[in-house]
Amino acid sequence: MTSPAETAHPTATSDGIRDQALSALRELVGRPDADFHDGQFEAIEALVGGRRRALVVQRTGWGKSAVYFVATLLLRRQGAGPTVLVSPLLALMRDQIAAAERAGVRAVAINSTNAHEWSDVLAQLDRDEVDVLLVSPERLNNPSFREQQLPTLVRRIGMLVVDEAHCISDWGHDFRPDYRRLRDLIARMPPGVPVLATTATANSRVVADVAEQLGSLTQDSSSEPVLTIRGPLARTSLRLGVLRLRDSTSRLAWLLSHLDDLPGSGIIYTLTVSAAVDTARLLREHGHDVRAYTGQTDAEEREESEGMLKRNEVKALVATSALGMGFDKPDLGFVVHLGAPSSPVAYYQQVGRAGRASDSADVLLLPGVEDRDIWHYFATASMPDRERAERVIGALGDAPISTPALEAMVDIRRTPLELLLKVLDVDGAVRKVQGGWIATGEPWTYDAARYERIAAERVAEQQHMLDYEQTAGCRMEFLQRALDDDTAAPCGRCDNCAGEWFPREIATRAGAQAAESLDRVGVPIEPRRAWPTGADRLEVPVRGRIPADEQADEGRALARLTDLGWGGTLRQMFAAGVPDAAVTPQVLDACIRVLARWEWAERPVAVVAMPSRSHPLLVDSLARGLAEVGRLPYLGALESVDGGPSGESGGNSVFRLAGLWGRLSAARLDVPSGPVLLVDDLVDSRWTMTVAARELRRAGATAVLPFALALRG
Repeated sequence: MTSPAETAHPTATSDGIRDQALSALRELVGRPDADFHDGQFEAIEALVGGRRRALVVQRTGWGKSAVYFVATLLLRRQGAGPTVLVSPLLALMRDQIAAAERAGVRAVAINSTNAHEWSDVLAQLDRDEVDVLLVSPERLNNPSFREQQLPTLVRRIGMLVVDEAHCISDWGHDFRPDYRRLRDLIARMPPGVPVLATTATANSRVVADVAEQLGSLTQDSSSEPVLTIRGPLARTSLRLGVLRLRDSTSRLAWLLSHLDDLPGSGIIYTLTVSAAVDTARLLREHGHDVRAYTGQTDAEEREESEGMLKRNEVKALVATSALGMGFDKPDLGFVVHLGAPSSPVAYYQQVGRAGRASDSADVLLLPGVEDRDIWHYFATASMPDRERAERVIGALGDAPISTPALEAMVDIRRTPLELLLKVLDVDGAVRKVQGGWIATGEPWTYDAARYERIAAERVAEQQHMLDYEQTAGCRMEFLQRALDDDTAAPCGRCDNCAGEWFPREIATRAGAQAAESLDRVGVPIEPRRAWPTGADRLEVPVRGRIPADEQADEGRALARLTDLGWGGTLRQMFAAGVPDAAVTPQVLDACIRVLARWEWAERPVAVVAMPSRSHPLLVDSLARGLAEVGRLPYLGALESVDGGPSGESGGNSVFRLAGLWGRLSAARLDVPSGPVLLVDDLVDSRWTMTVAARELRRAGATAVLPFALALRG
């Protein structure tokens, strides 16, 4: 289907292009009888014969990569320069290079993992031995690449391909602002260079937003409009279903009961890193061959896990959205979600991993009551903030400032600061150069209307996801309509069309195993070993490593706020508006279990509480309860000096430390010589514990053992 009704105008060479293109396609797929899917040749002809701009929105497995590889071969035969393929993920690059080699396309990549090969790649480009250069969107703003290699490449570029173009419109926690930089690249390209944007997941909003972010894709008023090719998104191999269970325990118990019943090998998606790690651990402990896969997993381990799943050496990868675009296993048998993604676009993209080259694959959603809270957190965490942006612009000047140095000036943590700098860079207000960041001097205005529109659209898409869970109609048809596919029709396969295909019963033993896993307590609190760079800028007289005799030992928290088990109880305790109250017997008992399993080098000889503004009753009752059970003296709380710590949650390390320095004192406590248990409610940056431990060590404690109810993150 082509929409709107635009096709490349036939030319005298159409038949010749088709013959060449078909020959190249058959080399690519290794089949002498292969032929084009609807829309494939139309896109190739537009790029090769018309040198046009095209947007291709087609389901996963349709063959979008065939379009740009075949077009590249034909353009190269006409004397065009190399294709530049902007690709978002290293896994995607690996698969694309392998696919290119099968078709005789010489493809190389420049990314963060092969810096040692860049000089060889550049030499190959100089010798015109590269047909496709794959780069990440972030690489486009690397100062040395942008200033030394990109100008030459732009002059010689034969075609620009933007793969997974929906990333331009992703405003979730995987938001990639560097994709918006592509409009600048397009503006610099010579006239007549074709551009192809491809994606499998785009509703009308995303299509419009792609056009907005890339800018006008036509070069002048006489140029032909962008060719948009949209095909039907129905995936006839997928059998969709939704199973609503009452809580996390039930969802994990269902997995324990039925994972082996699911066909082949597959992916279990979770919404958070801790959920992926905890779920994988539980399944492994009870005999299931699975691995966790998150953005925090080492790159080498991620690549190894991908290979194991492709070779069916594991039953499943338990993954966050870090495993998605670019992972290509045509016979993937199932996709299960523990918790729903925040939009039908994201959901369709993830379930599209399954059943690409098989007649059937199972897709099951197990939504959670906590989904909306997680959606809200990720959506708000990635949105630019006007006050923060103005603070960053005001701190920069003509001289480059490194990100760590800037962090010490603006009180924004490293990860959100880096994201904000990218947004401001794309907007033209700041620029990354050798040695750091500078202000451009260009006027910058906070685009409130745009961000409000995006926020409203996100809320609407979240509601669409809730509607998907609750619909009584065909689920594939619902997803198609949510993606603005006007060919939507009942699939005849999903649970609503054909009846529930999945079992509901949960084995009693599995329920007990899941409950035991979720009741597991105790996560480490890693001690700080060094003072933050730039502390002296805020008149904190420390730098370098923290002396060993002033450090805290490794501590313990009852759980993370994001944990599937105790995380739910703790989130309720620390929710906004919940009044301060004494610790409950249930929570105290769980804390005692943490201490009982804590293999410390030497038992504590006393208990000290942290002074708390928000939960003084909670912290005091917890400290007293632990002291009583352990038959230890309770020394009271550290003294708050000059109003106590001023650091607020969310600030960066330098400002948090400055807000604490000199504000805590152990002078009025009779600190014994020996280990001291230091009790708090919530650990975030760990600087409060670090400063408090320093005071207690200087007052005579031989060790400080931090303990908290919750660890943020």
